[in-house]
Amino acid sequence: MPTRYAGSEEERAALDAYIKLWRAAHAVEVGANRHLADHGLTISQFGVLEALYHLGPLSQRQLADKILRSSGNLTMVIDNLERDGLVRRERDPQDRRVMKVFLTEAGEALVTRVLPDHVRGIRSVFSGLTPEELGQLAALTRKLGKGLAEPAAEAPARVRRSRDPDL
Repeated sequence: MPTRYAGSEEERAALDAYIKLWRAAHAVEVGANRHLADHGLTISQFGVLEALYHLGPLSQRQLADKILRSSGNLTMVIDNLERDGLVRRERDPQDRRVMKVFLTEAGEALVTRVLPDHVRGIRSVFSGLTPEELGQLAALTRKLGKGLAEPAAEAPARVRRSRDPDL
């Protein structure tokens, strides 16, 4: 259903696209990550484990940037993963102010077990699209994201930090 906003045609088209994109993104996130609860994981916890699995040890700031979460939210996520023996923290010897997060053997075993279900879930979510449509979607969302990231890179740091980290 198109938006009921009484603005210009361009405004209504942008709002309509935004609503559809937001709803689709939410449905994709829920559908692709439904299986995580079976393993006792939240989306953020799995994001941390997967990032560490693929990229190796990272600082909390790097993890926040990779999984698009605020560093404040990530502290609790990492605390819970550490409590469960899935990650460990160590001070960075080059910069004692930085705490690096490492995947433990138990964390690696869990990611190895969960990842195939995760990939199947993502594949299932996109099964309604042809390979060509999937390529178009990837190209359009990349174009949209890059277009929004470029002005943010030029903005003052205080403006960048105030943006919603989940977008």
